[in-house]
Amino acid sequence: MPSSPVTSTTAPPLTPIAQRAAAPATLPPVSAGGLTWRPAVAADAPALLTLKNEIAATDAEPYRETLAEVEEMFTAPWRAFETDSLVGVDTDGTLRAYALVDTHPGDTSTVRVYLWGGVHASHRGRGVGREVLAWTVARARQVLAASGKEIPARLALYGEDTDPPSKARLYERFGFEARRYYSDLRRDLAAPVPDAPLDGSLRVVPWSEELDEATRLAHNDAFRDHWGSEPRTPEAWTHGRSEFAPQWSFLVVDDAPDVDALLADPHTDPETAATLRAGGPLVVGYEMAGRYDEDFPVRGYTFGYTELLGVRRAYRGRKVAVAALAAAMRAMAADGMQYASLDVDTENPSGAHGLYASLGYEKVSGSRMYSIEL
Repeated sequence: MPSSPVTSTTAPPLTPIAQRAAAPATLPPVSAGGLTWRPAVAADAPALLTLKNEIAATDAEPYRETLAEVEEMFTAPWRAFETDSLVGVDTDGTLRAYALVDTHPGDTSTVRVYLWGGVHASHRGRGVGREVLAWTVARARQVLAASGKEIPARLALYGEDTDPPSKARLYERFGFEARRYYSDLRRDLAAPVPDAPLDGSLRVVPWSEELDEATRLAHNDAFRDHWGSEPRTPEAWTHGRSEFAPQWSFLVVDDAPDVDALLADPHTDPETAATLRAGGPLVVGYEMAGRYDEDFPVRGYTFGYTELLGVRRAYRGRKVAVAALAAAMRAMAADGMQYASLDVDTENPSGAHGLYASLGYEKVSGSRMYSIEL
């Protein structure tokens, strides 16, 4: 009987991103709408907040931002607003449009550039959105080309299910495709929260600054098989916490981890390995929450929002996520919140959708990610 042919599963090497990005030498002009265009600066934060929230109201988006959220946009050390942003200002000095090209540090398997922007309702239908997106895509391609890497690359932007159809048509005209879909879920906290006893040496503890770096390492392990996820650097992990709710955030630690098995795992990072050798407890799961009071009147109810929920791969199937989430739900309920809320990728590989459904979470809205893959 002849042997089966051996086929290689190794993908051919990619050319440098600079060759794939098709980055223009110069950026296209933005002149539509009778606006004056310049880079955004930190002093624009109050006006930018007004613009972003008025756009959100026009498009029936289920959230509003706070001044602290907009201000912290300008404090990320990896962002270069002088080259990667635009605001369009009308004759009386009011911001009517904005754009931001954003890339995160630490991408190792796919270099990602995110595109953000919007146009006020008063200036739609004048070609502003088309010119702003053309500028943003061109600048994003330049950023990708400058990365100097030879790995996959992605231009990405997000849209809400409530967005007008014209937005989707504009994205598609520039080559973006809707590739991932997300569900916004909520769970009534008036319903009993299930008990979630943990086995062995596992226990739930409140989030603490002392365990935050260990939580980052647990997150990087938990999400290494999730599409579109990249390791979080320390600066990216701790940035953007203006609405962080430590009182609703919980960790699961293992006081007696299987050191030999974890050290034998090639995916165990050096920092975690050092913790294991030192004999300390290991963070194996986490629930990180935020409080978004500005969204309460928009949604018509109060809620606590789970920003991140994850479990180290070696600890899946031991109710770690349920225990952390149950602790958070009890804390939210004790503070008078009506619902617990979170977002989930509809193709999450960990079976999260089934978990949330079993706990009583129901979909209330959705969003999607559009991308160009290079």
